[in-house]
Amino acid sequence: MRKFHSLLAIFAATSATLVSFTSAAAEVNIYSARKEALIKPVLEKFTEETGIEVNLLTGKADALLARLNSEGKNTPADLFLTVDAGALHRAVQADAFQAVSSDEINSAVPSHFRSTDNLWFGLSLRARPIFYSPERVNPDELESYLSLADDKWSDRICIRSSNNLYNQSLVAALIEHHGAEKTEEWAEDFVANFARKPVGGDRDQIKGVAFGVCDIAVANTYYFGHMLNSDDAEESAAAEKVKIFWPAQDKQGAHVNVSGIGITKHAKNVDEAQKLIEFLVSEESQKWYAQANYEYPVREGVEWSETLQQWGDFKQDDIEMDILGENNGDAVRLMNRAGWR
Repeated sequence: MRKFHSLLAIFAATSATLVSFTSAAAEVNIYSARKEALIKPVLEKFTEETGIEVNLLTGKADALLARLNSEGKNTPADLFLTVDAGALHRAVQADAFQAVSSDEINSAVPSHFRSTDNLWFGLSLRARPIFYSPERVNPDELESYLSLADDKWSDRICIRSSNNLYNQSLVAALIEHHGAEKTEEWAEDFVANFARKPVGGDRDQIKGVAFGVCDIAVANTYYFGHMLNSDDAEESAAAEKVKIFWPAQDKQGAHVNVSGIGITKHAKNVDEAQKLIEFLVSEESQKWYAQANYEYPVREGVEWSETLQQWGDFKQDDIEMDILGENNGDAVRLMNRAGWR
């Protein structure tokens, strides 16, 4: 009898330990450069379906990466999520990720939307086309990014500054397609066509077109989607005055970039982290991205939202996302030499 009670005590202690371990393991921690409102709903859905709690810390990509590096092996972060291929490449250079082996993820994410060595994976796409005023621009005048260097666009273009990663990635892609010399010549003439010194974010460039500051702008589509569907009457009215032109459709296609995610090198909850990535690239989550964020799914065959469908189908540049990061330094130096500030 005394032996039986001893066994019960051991079993109870072991069970308590297992419960404690399971509870501690059933969580995953994310450092995210994506704003909370744009990611939290799908994370809550993941918790609801799996029981795995998600702890989210948001901030600027560079600041989060610096924190990840300084924490080293003591970091609580299991995943690092950011919003540009260049930022993902910086994380790779900082040795912040570990490789992930998952047939489920690889089958969902096309090879050019993930790193070549499976250190990170694209979650959503944002295209960076040309926006124009239909009152002042005939779309037949538009062609490609390179055509924006033509004299006819003098004092007519709005775009963000050269320190914006989205612009850096666009120029990095142009370097890959056209070479550094031709791209620098283009950049010099392109900068000469600016209607104003670069200021503000992508929404400000679209508003610049709407309010007559400029006639065309280069910006990401998901900002435009949020503007069109905004509760702010002024913002939605401004977006209604602007149209999308898909550039380079007879060449490489419109530039696209990714938000992406990777498991950190010193992750403590690797299995849970992988499950979350698998969930984020599932058909259900990919459809939510398109509906709620006006971003394009990385997964093929997922239905686009009504807003995306209204913009029409288009040819995407299928450049490897790794190249955008690899060419980033050259792009920044080129933009600075061209006077793009």
